[in-house]
Amino acid sequence: MGAKLGLVGLPNAGKSTLFNALTAAHAAVAPYPFTTIDQHAGVAPVADRRLDALTTLLAPERVIPTSLEVVDIAGLVKGAHRGEGLGNQFLSHIAGVDALLHVVRCFEESHVAHPMGAVDPLRDIEVVNAELMLKDLDVVERRREKERKLAKGGDTHAAALIEQLDRWHAALAAGTPIRGLELVPQAHPKTFGVELLSGKPVLYAANVGEGAEAAAAEPVARVRALAEREGARAIVCCAKLEAELVELEPDDRRAMMREWGMTESALPAVVREGYALLRLVTFFTTASKILQAWTVPRGTKAPQAAGVIHTDFERQFIRAEVIPAETLLRCGSEAAARSQGLLRLEGKEYVVQDGDVIHFRVGA
Repeated sequence: MGAKLGLVGLPNAGKSTLFNALTAAHAAVAPYPFTTIDQHAGVAPVADRRLDALTTLLAPERVIPTSLEVVDIAGLVKGAHRGEGLGNQFLSHIAGVDALLHVVRCFEESHVAHPMGAVDPLRDIEVVNAELMLKDLDVVERRREKERKLAKGGDTHAAALIEQLDRWHAALAAGTPIRGLELVPQAHPKTFGVELLSGKPVLYAANVGEGAEAAAAEPVARVRALAEREGARAIVCCAKLEAELVELEPDDRRAMMREWGMTESALPAVVREGYALLRLVTFFTTASKILQAWTVPRGTKAPQAAGVIHTDFERQFIRAEVIPAETLLRCGSEAAARSQGLLRLEGKEYVVQDGDVIHFRVGA
């Protein structure tokens, strides 16, 4: 699948702590900037009630959930686009991910210094967004000069790209991230082979202190309001507490959650929102007594989905036997679903839907 969710934010916002909680990968955590210099990558399993229900119904010998690749990127600082604070290296790491989980500090803690002196989530968000847009401006200006030279030589593709570059430049100069533009696919930077950091979709994670009242604090409300204005999403979590919880045995974890007044962990919501941000869907297979969840981009056709399982399957694809997971659960068995005519045969043009249970038929 290859889709990556990158954790970004200012130093000491809690990115590495949240990364550890999501992936249990134990990246270095310390109360000073640039603990994370090299990017860390891990996978976070995607909790799915349908997979749990199918496991109960089918009693497979093995169950394999799908997962989300997560990258912990070191904190940006003001001036990163000019190379401040190892900025060029960090910005290149951001270029390698598909969407951003922007961790925003909403907690006060005296022994964890804030790089800008005081907690102010909207200012912190503005600093990160400004650095991404300033880097994009530099990219656009350089590319525009190159394309202008080509256009003078009669290159029609260059002329079309200059028109788009002018539009992106105007937006960035006005302080509008590329993701804030209404772009049709043919006008998207990636269509022209241009990588713009502020064009990546974003999910804000308001990182709060311990205690149920922290989630209702004023800094969190400001993050939520900003996300709503941008048409983005925001979730609330206490990264420190979540990282402690994942280290515990289930009984101890439940006891600690009761102590802190938590009804559920925030991590499944973080993963689900990241999954949705990347426009991914899940389908299931049940071959060889293995129930497995697979991830593909929304809009993937059946042969390409088969190719995720094995590269040869895309070329050898004949047809797919498909039944929605909810329908299978309601029928109680594949045999019952088949007898009711609910198991469909689909061809090469079928677009895989979220929750499909699929048997792929392939040739030699």
